[in-house]
Amino acid sequence: MKVVRITKPGGPEVLAFDERPEPAPGPYDVQVRVRASALNRADLLQVRGAYPPPPDAPQDVPGLEYAGEVVAVGPRARKFQPGDRVMGLVGGGAWSEVLTTHEREVLRMPQGLDFADAAALPEAYLTAYDALVLQADLRPGEAVLVHAVASGVGSAAALLCRAMGVRVVGTGRSAQKLARASEWGVGHTVLCESNPPVFADAVLAATGGRGADVCLDLVGGNYLPESVKAMAPQGRLMQVGSVAGARAELDLGPVMRKRLRITGTVLRSRPAEEKMLLTQVAERQLLPLFDSGALKAVVDAVLPMTELRSGLERMAGNGTVGKIVVRWD
Repeated sequence: MKVVRITKPGGPEVLAFDERPEPAPGPYDVQVRVRASALNRADLLQVRGAYPPPPDAPQDVPGLEYAGEVVAVGPRARKFQPGDRVMGLVGGGAWSEVLTTHEREVLRMPQGLDFADAAALPEAYLTAYDALVLQADLRPGEAVLVHAVASGVGSAAALLCRAMGVRVVGTGRSAQKLARASEWGVGHTVLCESNPPVFADAVLAATGGRGADVCLDLVGGNYLPESVKAMAPQGRLMQVGSVAGARAELDLGPVMRKRLRITGTVLRSRPAEEKMLLTQVAERQLLPLFDSGALKAVVDAVLPMTELRSGLERMAGNGTVGKIVVRWD
């Protein structure tokens, strides 16, 4: 099978195509013929040598999500059969023509979707659902502040909030990208052109002075102090990303007075049991919303795997709206 591997730490230019033996499924595994994958910032960091994969994942083949067809199952696997169309998250190795993964970490593909759209779903929606619903306990009628709302996870979060009847205020650094946000049910957007960013007053105005009940922060860095100012009493701030930096100076006074809860979260390094549980919850709660069309993929571009390097360069330049998908032709 073909894989895209990292030859040495660096930029997209260090990626190369290689041939490897197909992995055989273990007792509870499924073997999947990957038809499409998607690009994530974690992949870009891994290529640079700044984000090593979990020990049980391929160390030099990136890729966190996939869509494809089951070609074989392990002797004790019962959930899927050869020919089933599936999608899911893995710790790495999705930039290969074939992968194996435990059957309980695999989702069936939603009805009516092609492989490209399905490949754009797992990372964005599982991340957003886990952070907003399972951890922040988001409720209908609340207000959510989503940073980088035009990103893959940001757009998925906005669509999820719309399906739940939750108001969204979205931030971004590009007016052109923010103009798309109304398509996902975002009622208010804030353009953050200054450094440090200024958005708290706009969030308070959009929420009648109360502030955001939940903040999904995909940016980090100096967004944190301003996010605290924008939070409602007993608000829950979910720190999911740190593209603006992993350090921030924070006044603890508002955190204590408002009784805020700040939670950091990541999916990739979690134990397999936790990933399986999240997959099972998503199977019950998210798949019906995909089937009905309430949730959809937001895809910036679909590229052949041979153009993966240019896709990474585009993502690194922050020019994308939603996900970049790469497909094996």
